[in-house]
Amino acid sequence: MAAPIICGRPGLFVLLAAALLTPAHAGALRYPPTERGDTVETMFGEEVADPYRWLEQDLRTDKAVGAWVDAENRLTASYLDTLQGRPAIEARLRQLWNYERFGVPRKRGSHYFYMHNSGLQSQSVLFVRDGLSGKARALIDPNSWPQDAAMAIDQWVPSQDGALLAYSVQYRGSDWRTLHIVDVVTGKLLDDQIDWVKFSGIAWDGDGGGFFYSRFPEPPAGAAYQQVNLGHQVWHHAIGTSQSADRLVYATPDRPELNHGAVTTEDGRYLLIISSQGTDERYQLTLFDLSRPESKPRRLVRGFANEWALIGSIGSKLLLRTDYLAPNGRVVMIDVAGGIGKPLEIIPQNRKVLAGASLVGGRLILAYVGDATTEAELHELDGRLVTPINLPDIGTGAGFGGRIGDPETFFSFSSYAIPPTIYRLNTSTGKVDIFARPKLAFDPGDYRVEQLFYSSKDGTRIPIFIARKKSTPPGAPALLYGYGGFNVAQTPGFSPAVLQWMEMGGVYAVASLRGGGEYGMAWHDAGRLANKQNVFDDFITAGEFLISSGISAKGRLAAMGRSNGGLLVGAVVNQRPDLFAAVNPAVGVMDMLRFTHFTAGRYWVDDYGDPARADDFRILRGYSPYHNIRDHEDYPAIMVTTADTDDRVVPAHSFKYAAALQSADIGSRPHLLRVDSRAGHSGGRSTDQLIEDYADLWAFFGHWTGLTVPVAP
Repeated sequence: MAAPIICGRPGLFVLLAAALLTPAHAGALRYPPTERGDTVETMFGEEVADPYRWLEQDLRTDKAVGAWVDAENRLTASYLDTLQGRPAIEARLRQLWNYERFGVPRKRGSHYFYMHNSGLQSQSVLFVRDGLSGKARALIDPNSWPQDAAMAIDQWVPSQDGALLAYSVQYRGSDWRTLHIVDVVTGKLLDDQIDWVKFSGIAWDGDGGGFFYSRFPEPPAGAAYQQVNLGHQVWHHAIGTSQSADRLVYATPDRPELNHGAVTTEDGRYLLIISSQGTDERYQLTLFDLSRPESKPRRLVRGFANEWALIGSIGSKLLLRTDYLAPNGRVVMIDVAGGIGKPLEIIPQNRKVLAGASLVGGRLILAYVGDATTEAELHELDGRLVTPINLPDIGTGAGFGGRIGDPETFFSFSSYAIPPTIYRLNTSTGKVDIFARPKLAFDPGDYRVEQLFYSSKDGTRIPIFIARKKSTPPGAPALLYGYGGFNVAQTPGFSPAVLQWMEMGGVYAVASLRGGGEYGMAWHDAGRLANKQNVFDDFITAGEFLISSGISAKGRLAAMGRSNGGLLVGAVVNQRPDLFAAVNPAVGVMDMLRFTHFTAGRYWVDDYGDPARADDFRILRGYSPYHNIRDHEDYPAIMVTTADTDDRVVPAHSFKYAAALQSADIGSRPHLLRVDSRAGHSGGRSTDQLIEDYADLWAFFGHWTGLTVPVAP
């Protein structure tokens, strides 16, 4: 989230600080003047004012918007400079971030590929080993790229034999990607380059001669970061050719709103096109037999009713994970020889949610989410349980990829006070070894992670993770995080920033709200569309629980959420401005009446509804953060954060919301906007940016919750 305009604050903003504010404790801010327009639309009989519509223009091309953002950033930077303890917070964050980090390895042929960061490297480096004990060598090092370009590796996929590797580059945090190919043995970058890739996987041919990917048509000049995304297509790229020679494989010009992803089976025989029409895991599957180029594609699954994910194949038998006739998920097999056979159940659903499955060494590894934490099991192909895969504690396991003929797989485990440790598992013997464990500048034993439960407004039992130092007393400052949407489960994971918040004496709490994926389809449905208010109620009662239980105290509670979680925080603050001392709605969807007008917003109607429909409009109008700010209420301190290259939730959402906050009569506490440059919605941020981001946030939250921050180093 950190912008260079903020990083340079010591010398640049001394005079500005004196001009725009008195010390932080006085709370007297003079916000930049913001023009108030007269735009009013009549929607389903209601007049809806949108006075800051002009802030929807792209700040790169609209001088007025750019100047307004610069002024907001200068004010925020000047204010943050008045907060005692921020330099010490940043210094300690840098110490905690300085530890060796490994990603989960992937094996192809005799090569082992993994990401690695020595500690404070700007971006992690992709390494390869020739054999498990071979010497590691850097294959792709984004730190050698021009740093002012703000480029990062996004995804990377080796060919089936490991000879080549395709990877995507993320530029300034945008969702747009550029694909490149590197020769693994020589380390030479090939001339191939593929542009305008978005929402795409990389699916290699069986012989490594090319791969399948997804893209949109090239947008008009100046429209890349705001234009609605339509016309997704699957293409095939042959190695050694230009993008202009790529072959169109699949498209639906009669239904431009559909998205299409491509996956191939390990043996290279089948290509599966996975089509979707929104964010719901409801897919239509189209099968190509690549061993018979003359054959026509066949519809494997019709309609958009259920989730289907390819696990692997054995000859003509496809193994899939699905919620078809199983809301919590199950494993089925479909034989595609001749006609399309009916799904045969291999592993039935149970009370836990099946979150992932892989085929490794002739056995199945299943990952479940049970009470918002990971559980893993090893099964035979006929469904019989071989053994549970024991994970160390409350936390999250990830990885478990591999090959059907090779029993070797890797996975990671992490929790709020445990950085990712990488494990190697032999599925034939069940033996687990440690592949990489970081050396730490803290003792995980000093911290406690527990899962508690509380009752929401309607009596629903909601899980909440509480992480803190064992020595933290009752009534401590607490930071409540939530998301609550799009079937995404919130499970424990490690962040040096969260660790520092706890180290300073704060409580970190994560509520597993309805709308997420913690308990399957019914849990998701209970927090979306007409049920969205349940998410807000769950979050509000989580805050009340932290106070009533004595974990925190009135006036010592902060809240934070990103993206859909930014919407959550904005909506909850309007409904209960008295509950929190300070909040951070980050990259949030704040104008619920216009989100479909930009980039990927049209997909979100699955969770939010469509503001162009009367019934949905009335629900959205009722909680839209931008439209429901309440004058004459005492609001908490608010720092709205976004990024200039966010082309998923465009920054106009945050611009308009911040402008509305600053013009409202909502008390004397600060209501600030912080806009990163060279950053996007998620991913790609440098280590320095992340440290700057959290130093600002923790200083802001610490000041308003009464957290005792360290003295300057």
